[in-house]
Amino acid sequence: MTYCVAALYHFTRLTDYEELKAPLQAMCELLGVKGTLLLAYEGINGTIAGTDGAISDLLNFLKADARLAALEHKESRAQEMPFYRMKTRLKREIVTMGVEGIDPNNVVGTYVSPDNWNALISDPDVVLIDTRNDYEVEIGTFKGALNPDTQTFREFPKWVEDNRDKLKKPKVAMFCTGGIRCEKASSFMKQNGFDDVYHLKGGILKYLETQPKEDSLWDGDCFVFDQRVAVKHGLEQGEYDQCYACRFPITDEEKLSSLYIKGVACPRCHDTMSEDQRQRFAQRQKQIELAKLRGEAHLGRKNKS
Repeated sequence: MTYCVAALYHFTRLTDYEELKAPLQAMCELLGVKGTLLLAYEGINGTIAGTDGAISDLLNFLKADARLAALEHKESRAQEMPFYRMKTRLKREIVTMGVEGIDPNNVVGTYVSPDNWNALISDPDVVLIDTRNDYEVEIGTFKGALNPDTQTFREFPKWVEDNRDKLKKPKVAMFCTGGIRCEKASSFMKQNGFDDVYHLKGGILKYLETQPKEDSLWDGDCFVFDQRVAVKHGLEQGEYDQCYACRFPITDEEKLSSLYIKGVACPRCHDTMSEDQRQRFAQRQKQIELAKLRGEAHLGRKNKS
């Protein structure tokens, strides 16, 4: 048996988003769907997994709300359930930028389909920006893309202000995992003096799903926020694991290092961990292993996000 993994988001006005939490959580639990869904005034965002029928039923449940009727999602497969539980959360933003007044419901850049993406980013008049975080960019990005080297999306606006000299080409194109961050980033750019702004519709996931590998301008794997860690062309599962301490993807070769301690540290972060952190991470890993022996999911384990 394989599981359907659905990444979804939609910017829309959910004035009653607080009231939507309980029935949505209840429906997910009824269907056996697991993952995380975020609700905010500006819309919905999340990644969920379940049987094909369960995901289809949940999407139909969401789209029954007229405000979510145009909700789009990206599907991939997982050999094992990639989430440990279902969480429906209320947030100020469905993707946190932390800048007041940035609203894709009002102002947004031009959507570019995966079929037209290669032509756009091959244009010498285009500056290409990867809006994801450093640990995501680490394992793959589009050739020629600028890496803001951010640890969180909150840092993106400051990076733009500090690097305007690198963004002087006539057109700006941006991309992210599923489309949500670059869509919000395009709204920010439009409201801060950049006129010709584009973003990849459906994100990297839709590009890897639909574009032939031989024609691809993508280099590497794509980091995803679940237990698979990464996917490749065709959305096949990658071969990376993830360090719990620093969140960076790690290879099997790196796990052979004497500096790697499962659940505690890796060669990248081993000298940055305090003794208190090491003890906490080690205790957490012990609880995970004990839960596995009992055939249970360790509910204290966080999604890799």
